[in-house]
Amino acid sequence: MYPECETMVMLELAKESCLEQLRHEWNATREHGCPGEWDRLICLPPTALGKSVNVTCPDIPIFTKRGVVTHTCTRDGWDDPQPSYIHVCGYIFLNEEGPDRQIDYMTLKTAYTVGYSSSLTSLALAMLILCLFRKLRCTRNYIHMHLFASFMLRAISVFIKDRVLFTGEAIDNCAPAPATCKVVMVFFQYCIMANFSWLLVEGLYLHTLLLVSFFSERKYFYSYIIIGWGTPAVFVVVWTVCRVVYEDTGCWDNKGNLVLWWIIKGPILLSILINFLFFIGIIRILVKKLCSSDVGGSSSSHYKRLAKSTLLLIPLFGVHYIVFAFFPDEASELATRVRLYFELALGSFQGFVVAILYCFLNGEVQGELRRKWRRWHVQRFLERGGRGRHHHQQQRHQQQHSSFMMSNGVSSGGLTTHMSLLHKSSPGGYRASSSRDESTII
Repeated sequence: MYPECETMVMLELAKESCLEQLRHEWNATREHGCPGEWDRLICLPPTALGKSVNVTCPDIPIFTKRGVVTHTCTRDGWDDPQPSYIHVCGYIFLNEEGPDRQIDYMTLKTAYTVGYSSSLTSLALAMLILCLFRKLRCTRNYIHMHLFASFMLRAISVFIKDRVLFTGEAIDNCAPAPATCKVVMVFFQYCIMANFSWLLVEGLYLHTLLLVSFFSERKYFYSYIIIGWGTPAVFVVVWTVCRVVYEDTGCWDNKGNLVLWWIIKGPILLSILINFLFFIGIIRILVKKLCSSDVGGSSSSHYKRLAKSTLLLIPLFGVHYIVFAFFPDEASELATRVRLYFELALGSFQGFVVAILYCFLNGEVQGELRRKWRRWHVQRFLERGGRGRHHHQQQRHQQQHSSFMMSNGVSSGGLTTHMSLLHKSSPGGYRASSSRDESTII
C-alpha cells in the first residue's frame, strides 16, 4: 500500500475510534469549556476553559518524531496547536518531488522513449527480413525472431503504460483504479518477464549447442517456446490473483507487499543469474578452443576473437543486468539514479543493438540480401533487354517489309499508277474508252 494511503486509512480508523469514545465515555457537551473533538490528527477530550491538553504526535507514516503538542481551551474554542505539528512531529511531504527530481525523470523518460522507439523500428525491420527470406529460416533464427518479438512487446507495453499512468493528470493512488489500468500493468509485467525468458532461452540454446553433439533442435524448440511464453504467463497469473485478493489498491504500479512483488522479481533475477552462468560457461569453452593446438593464428588474433565473441554475447544474454540485479531497493538517491539510467535509458537500446548484431551485420543475412539484390538487377536488365530486342525486331521487320514492297513497285502512288496502266492496257479498258469516245461523237 502507498504510504499516503496507509496514512489515510490509519487516520480514518483513529477518527472513528475518537468519535465513538466521545459518544460513550466523555459525554461531549459544552457547558463552560471546550467539548471533545477530532482535530484531523488527534482526539481532544472535553476540557475546561483556560486549561490545556498535552498530546503526543500520532504514530503515522507522515511523522518522524514523537514530540508533544499543546492545545488550549479559550472562549473562542480550541486554539491552534503550540508548537505546530510540522516542527514537533517532523512532518514529511509524501511523494513531493522538487524541480530537480522532475527534470531527472523527464530526461530519463525522454532517453528510454528514444531507445525503445529505435529498438521497435529496427526489430520490426529485422523480423520482416527473417520472415521474407526462406533460406534464413532455421532453429537459430526462429529463436532470434521470438526474442525480437519479446523486445517489441516490451517496447509497446512501456509506451502503453506511460500513456495510461503519465497522462498529465494527478492520479489518486488511494482511490479504486479502473480495470483498464490494471490490465495494462498485467500486460506490462508479462512482456517484461517474457523478454527475460527469451534471453534465457538464447543462453540455454547456445550452451546446449556447444555441449551436446547431437540433439533434436525441433524437439527442443517446442520446449523453448513453453519456457519463453508459457512460464511468464504462469507467474503473471499468480501475481494477478494475489493482487486481487491481498492488495487490490491503486493501479498495481507500485511494489506494495514485497512478498507479492517477489512473484515477479524472483523469476527475473533467477533468469539473469542462470544466463550469467551460461555466459561464463560459454566463454570458458571458447577460451579452451582458442588455446588448443588445432586452432592456428597468433595470440593477439585469439584475444580479438574472444573479445568479439564476448561483446556479441553480452546484449544477447542480457549480461549487463547482473550489475544491478541484486542491488537493494532501499539505496541512496545517487545509487538509485545511476541504476535507473543504466537499466532504463541504456537498457532500452538493447533491442536495437541485438537487431544490428544478429540481423543487419549477420553474414548470412547480408549474403542473402546481396543475392536478392543481384537477382533483381539481372531480372530487371533482362526485362529491359527483352523489350528492347522485341522493339528492334519489330522495326527491322517493318523495314524489310517496306523495302520488299518498294522493290515490287508497291507504294501509295505506285499502286495507283500500276492499276491505271493495267486498266488502260486491258481489252475491257480499251472497249470502255472506245464507247466513251463514240458517245462523245454522238
